[in-house]
Amino acid sequence: MPDSSSASAPTPAESPLEGLLVADFSRVLAGPLATMTLADLGARVIKVERPGTGDDTRSWGPPYSPTGATYFESVNRNKESVCLDLSQPEDRQLARKLAGAADVVVENFKPGGMDKLGLGYEQLAAENPGLVYASISGFGSAEGASLPGYDFIVQAVGGLMSITGDADGSPYKAGVALVDVLTAKDATIGILAALNARAVSGLGRRLEVNLLSSLQGALANQAQAYLGAGKVPQRMGNEHPSIVPYQLLDCADGPLAVACGNDGQFRQLAAVLGVPRLADDERFATNSARVQHRRELIPLLEQALSSASAAVWQDKLTGVGVPAGPVASIDEGITYAESLGLAPTIEVHDATGRPVGRQVRHPVSWSPAFEPRTAAPPMLGEHTESVLEWLRALD
Repeated sequence: MPDSSSASAPTPAESPLEGLLVADFSRVLAGPLATMTLADLGARVIKVERPGTGDDTRSWGPPYSPTGATYFESVNRNKESVCLDLSQPEDRQLARKLAGAADVVVENFKPGGMDKLGLGYEQLAAENPGLVYASISGFGSAEGASLPGYDFIVQAVGGLMSITGDADGSPYKAGVALVDVLTAKDATIGILAALNARAVSGLGRRLEVNLLSSLQGALANQAQAYLGAGKVPQRMGNEHPSIVPYQLLDCADGPLAVACGNDGQFRQLAAVLGVPRLADDERFATNSARVQHRRELIPLLEQALSSASAAVWQDKLTGVGVPAGPVASIDEGITYAESLGLAPTIEVHDATGRPVGRQVRHPVSWSPAFEPRTAAPPMLGEHTESVLEWLRALD
């Protein structure tokens, strides 16, 4: 990485991670999402896959797009795919050569698996001391090393499911593999921090990220309720343990999400609903009081809301600064983001430059802007020949 003290201001043509080489030995979701983030920001990412089958998620469907499983495509754009059989000495040597040239290695083999292949951190760092090496696992490399790491299991054993769902219903997982996504973001943060440290010391780092720790780091106020106050949170449906009202409220035609983060917003809510007296009622005048008396307050709010549709109330409430919105489907959510000028998607292109579909773009906007990369997720082994030719030329 260049010395930040001598770096010039970026021009629109420069990607932040231009010139960085990432060797991606990961599969499924957390690792590939981390490496796709690096690729979106300009790094060259070479994805090592098993011949014949490749990443597990290539077969995780339906749904399928015209070019493959949408699960795989969601986290593998802007990469090169090379097939190497790591059980074969020649291919292992090529993989080692790739890692020796890389700035970053990302892997999510079972702990110790890369060491057995001669691709562990100590083995590689001896020849490439500037290497940043990120290992992703389910439960770490100590006592949990033998446990398989699946997002659903971690949501269960880590506590997330215990606070997700109706109070009198079953525990639920989140509607997306949230722990994998959080772990990917933690891994990316760690990699970028290690690269920054390398710019000063010249030395790389070994990073370990695991799904359970990433989940518990993301439990935030819920975990601290237990650690700081000895209170173990429970499922509350769409209610918030510390803010009221902060939930779905029924209108004439369906639910509306309402979030009053302070007493001023609640006073505006009460006024718009035609029940200003509620803001002066000692049971509801402060957030702490509303938390204590939520069972009395919510029916009163829903009675007022029953006189009009959710859309009508949304317009009125947002007009006075009270956060409110409908429960949208994913397609409606994307359309809404587009209406706000957020440009939530990008068009990706195959090797010929032909557009092959849309994907959710990397969510950070830059100023000055840089031209985003838009290479479609690679076909299995699409770049094997060119990558191997390049590796062999490194001799």
